[in-house]
Amino acid sequence: MKAPARKNARPATSAPLGSLPPTSQLATLRAWMEFAEEVYERGRLALGQVTDNAHDEALYLFLRTLDWPLDSDESVLDRPLNPTQRIALREVLHARAVKRVPAAYLTREAWLGGLRFHVDERVIIPRSYFVELIPGLAGLLPSGREVRRAADVCTGSGCLAILLAEHFPSARVDGLDLSPAALEVAALNVKTHSAKGGPGKRVRLHQSDVFDALPPPALADEAYDLIISNPPYEPSAHVDNQDPEFAAEPRMAHDGGPDGLVIVRKLLRQARERLAPHGIVAVEIGGLRKAINREFAALAPEWLGTEDGSDCVFFVRAEKLRAWKG
Repeated sequence: MKAPARKNARPATSAPLGSLPPTSQLATLRAWMEFAEEVYERGRLALGQVTDNAHDEALYLFLRTLDWPLDSDESVLDRPLNPTQRIALREVLHARAVKRVPAAYLTREAWLGGLRFHVDERVIIPRSYFVELIPGLAGLLPSGREVRRAADVCTGSGCLAILLAEHFPSARVDGLDLSPAALEVAALNVKTHSAKGGPGKRVRLHQSDVFDALPPPALADEAYDLIISNPPYEPSAHVDNQDPEFAAEPRMAHDGGPDGLVIVRKLLRQARERLAPHGIVAVEIGGLRKAINREFAALAPEWLGTEDGSDCVFFVRAEKLRAWKG
């Protein structure tokens, strides 16, 4: 299963379910899957936090609940389920479909770039186009330049900071977030991915409103080669009307102010003093491409292609930021 790389909060379209129909006749995982897909459709459950279709999300949730491997072959679908297993499947489907708890909060995990991360209600469920884009970011730097210093602003669970360290083995990475609760989760993930010399060893976490807590570098080699951010970018009015699954996530991880650009403006202003002369800042911005091109035309934002054609990540070069009057 491939999780969709998107973060946007959707307008509410739900049709709440009061309860689940009887399930005593469901004896195999195949029967439970058919039942679950009907329930997802009837309840119009919001998707996009784990995967973008009901079949894959229900299969993931059920396999995790049964403690069966995620790469199980189709033969497991017809394996008889005992009463305890059936009760467990009903309970998890009730939580997902009736209570509208996001699947990742039920399993307490998210997978990105082949790595497993802990998630819970303290953080947004990670989903970002940076998962596919990080490997190519070094190619945006001048020839011969390596990523030795990097930052992930609005790091949340810390997953992108850890993936930066994974892909750039010479880099020291700062993960910044305003939320103390989110940083608690990020610290768990950094610790997990520090074992046996893992990439987490090169990640440092900071509580900071964008870069407020980290002053501009005093030495040239402390400047960042690369800054990335998947910040809150939804306009506040959109966040007011999102589906229950997205409303279950911390509001501050979604709400980008009246026009969605409050954090982005601050980030770009502060990045110009913290980037190395050859560096870049890259930002994921959802559906605000036209707004970015309009407001930041002087920065000549460049857009990165994504597999699904959303192309919603832009980057700006340090030289443009330093000449910017914004």
